[in-house]
Amino acid sequence: MELKKEKGKMSTRMLTKVGVLSAIAFILMLIEFPLWFAPPFLKMDLSEVPALMGAFALGPVAGVLIELIKNILNVAIEGTSTGGVGELANFVVGSIFVYTAGYIYHKNKNIKNAIIGMIAGTIAMTIAMAVANYYVMIPFYAKLFGMPLDKIVAMGSAVNKYVVDFKSLIIYAVVPFNILKGVIVTSITFLLYKKVSPILHR
Repeated sequence: MELKKEKGKMSTRMLTKVGVLSAIAFILMLIEFPLWFAPPFLKMDLSEVPALMGAFALGPVAGVLIELIKNILNVAIEGTSTGGVGELANFVVGSIFVYTAGYIYHKNKNIKNAIIGMIAGTIAMTIAMAVANYYVMIPFYAKLFGMPLDKIVAMGSAVNKYVVDFKSLIIYAVVPFNILKGVIVTSITFLLYKKVSPILHR
C-alpha cells in the first residue's frame, strides 16, 4: 500500500512539473522573433528550453509531453494563423530535439552526455525538418492557403540572396534556422540547468 501511495505521489508530482514547464514553454512560445536570413513564417522562440530541461530532469517522454501541451495551449488560447501547420511543425521539431537529447542524457547522466545529446538533438532536428519542410510542411502550407511555392520562395529571396528556388530555401534558410535554434536553446539550457535541476528533482 505504501509503495502504491508513493508511486501515486511521484506520478502526480511529475505531472505537476510537466504542467508548470508546459505553461512556461507556452509563454515563451508567444515571444517570437524573425531572423535576418529566414522568411517571416520561420520565427524563433525559446519554448524548447523548458521542454529540454524537462527531458533531462524527468525523461525524454516528459519533454515530448511538454512540447505537445504547449502547442495545444497555443492553439486553444491564441488560435492559429497557419491552419495548425505551424503548431504541428513546432511540435515535430521540438519533440525530435528534446527526445533525442533526453534519451542520450538518460543513458548516462553526466555533462558529456548532456552535450552529446544536445548536439545530436540539433542534428536530428535539422535533418528531420529539412526533409519534412521539403516534402510535407511547406507544400502543405502552400496548398492549404492556395499560395504558389514560388511566392514562398520569393519571401525567402527577399531576405536571403542565396535563396533562388525551393531547394535553396531549405538549404540556406530552413537548415541554418534549425541549427541556430539548436545552438541557442542548447546554450541557454547548459547555463541554466544546473541551477534549475534541484527544483525539478524535488
